[in-house]
Amino acid sequence: MVLMRLPEAASELTEATSIAIAQKIQWAEVSLEKSVVATSYVVDGSEDAAVAPLLLLHGFDSSLFEFRRLLPLLAAHWRVYAVDLLGFGFCDRTSDYFGGAQSASQSASQSASQLNPAMIRAHLAAFCEQVIGRSVVLVGASMGGGVAIDLAVSHPALVERLVLIDAVGFAAGPAIDKVMFPPLDRWATNFLRNPGVRRNISRNAYYDKSFVTPDAELCASLHLLMPGWQAALIAFTKSGGYNFLRQKIPQVSQSTLVLWGRQDKILGTKDAAKFEKRVPGCQLVWVEDCGHVPHLEQASVTAEHIVNFLG
Repeated sequence: MVLMRLPEAASELTEATSIAIAQKIQWAEVSLEKSVVATSYVVDGSEDAAVAPLLLLHGFDSSLFEFRRLLPLLAAHWRVYAVDLLGFGFCDRTSDYFGGAQSASQSASQSASQLNPAMIRAHLAAFCEQVIGRSVVLVGASMGGGVAIDLAVSHPALVERLVLIDAVGFAAGPAIDKVMFPPLDRWATNFLRNPGVRRNISRNAYYDKSFVTPDAELCASLHLLMPGWQAALIAFTKSGGYNFLRQKIPQVSQSTLVLWGRQDKILGTKDAAKFEKRVPGCQLVWVEDCGHVPHLEQASVTAEHIVNFLG
């Protein structure tokens, strides 16, 4: 088993919630068809056998650090997990599951050549079964919302209810997939690695730009230091991502809460009403004075709405 740890740069975190979640990260051996994947996750809150735990799913090119502010608020009420999706965050990207064992001459960055939504779904289902051991309430933000929809439709017995936060599903995938061929694929991901580019993305994600602190930027970029980050991002983007979800969304059978930042400039706001119209039993709640990331920008309000929804 690969010994996993956070990059050394994690020692430079300064905000209390960031430091707290970094200290709680652990890795579980999740068994899949061809291999075992060291999977990074956090768990908090007391366990109650009568209540389904919450499982928090982060967005594209991100990690469970997204939930550093929301997770402790929810953990006051439930058992709460946050997991890094396969190929993202601090999960091992060098496993045989990514296309075969590496030779001594191969770099870790060559190992994630097959990453796609079907693999992410299989990994997440295995995590629920092997680590959590029961059905869950899925809380998915942005791309994590798309992952949640995919699992809820494909494995309905694993998902009791859904909370979608500014979720993908109707919006088209990033245009970057048009340049994901050599050598432009490496150029495109190196462009996304640039601190100035990431800072601009963060500024667009927030309504209140004061949230874009050095600590927040570090939280949003720590996972870039993990082996295989570039290859995994290229492979996932080449797969087309979650552009197939339109036909799955009406098949959602679980009670669903949709939370949407009123000033979302990443996905816009039109898709919120589409979810409300096309997901049976959907409840839409707007989060005021908030951009694309209510779980970070309005964590207390977001937690309150989730508590109200779940009772």
